[in-house]
Amino acid sequence: MAMSSTSPLPEPRRILVVRLSALGDIVMASGLIPALKVRFPQAEISWVCEPVCAPLLKHNPRLKQVILWPRGEWQALLKARRYLTLWRAVLAFRARLRAERFDLVLDAQGLLKSGLVAWFTGAPRRISIIAREGSHRLVHEVVTPPAGADPVMGSEYRYLAHYLGALQGSFVHDLAVGEAPQARAREVLNERLSAAWDGQPPARPLAVLAPFTTRPQKHWIETHWTDLARRLLAQGFQPVVLGGPADAESAGRIGAPEPRLINLAGVLKLDESVALIADAQLLVGVDTGLTHMGSALRIPTVALFGSTRPYLQGPTALTKVLYDALPCSPCRRHPTCGGAFTCMAQFTPERVLQAALLQWELRA
Repeated sequence: MAMSSTSPLPEPRRILVVRLSALGDIVMASGLIPALKVRFPQAEISWVCEPVCAPLLKHNPRLKQVILWPRGEWQALLKARRYLTLWRAVLAFRARLRAERFDLVLDAQGLLKSGLVAWFTGAPRRISIIAREGSHRLVHEVVTPPAGADPVMGSEYRYLAHYLGALQGSFVHDLAVGEAPQARAREVLNERLSAAWDGQPPARPLAVLAPFTTRPQKHWIETHWTDLARRLLAQGFQPVVLGGPADAESAGRIGAPEPRLINLAGVLKLDESVALIADAQLLVGVDTGLTHMGSALRIPTVALFGSTRPYLQGPTALTKVLYDALPCSPCRRHPTCGGAFTCMAQFTPERVLQAALLQWELRA
């Protein structure tokens, strides 16, 4: 498909971005916000997503609103066989979207669920990226970036922006930090630092560790994280582990041998984690949303990729991707190594530390 649109439709005044889920992808798709603002300066931009992802967007002053897709509520009604109530809920959500009178809808997910949400709007122009699961039938245009043409983080969303005529350089990841989450994150961190350092924490640059994601083949070895934390402490950094409530047990194992490694997994809310990352001077993580947040916030970042390799370059030189092209990688969801996860295990703590120190030297 062409890289620029030739549609005779008038320029939009009300735009909706549909990216319902996946924290990392919402971070990367956030570059659409400034790109659309430059391309259509008179337009209002809204976003629809699942409630769990809303904290990434709700603090952004460039969005008119964040609309919540109540997936969990619908699933609960379906499980309870309350079909009439479910049907009414779906119709009410559809009516809510139609009442907004969007004139341009961008399905930045390209799945059936996101295509249905786009279709619910009744917008006169609906564009999908890639379009899978039959969702092409629910939109007017499908944008398919050429495979491997752009190795930089967020390339597919940047392609969509350029298709709409956005200026080169206007696609910049746009992750806003809320004042209240920032205050809370700093308060919690200071309390933990005071406890770890007997009331007298030294002034050290903050190094965030993001070890956790959804699939074991994307993880690095737990003892390597402990070793890396010790090396960072020896280099004068203050390491902090971030993650969600489900990661607390693993984070506890990583931090147990090193009491001055601050464990905040499951302690901070999502937007508070964003705020803490924004205050950091270094981030090391696997292929997970928190790592992509470091890149988006222009924090010196090292991304450890193995079974997945979503991108080979960060949005700026501040992000370094560590990836070794083994014959079996990237295997994505189908590992062939019998649980050895060689692609990740071969990253030694010393190698990761040296990469982190090089990124640290690039800071402004």
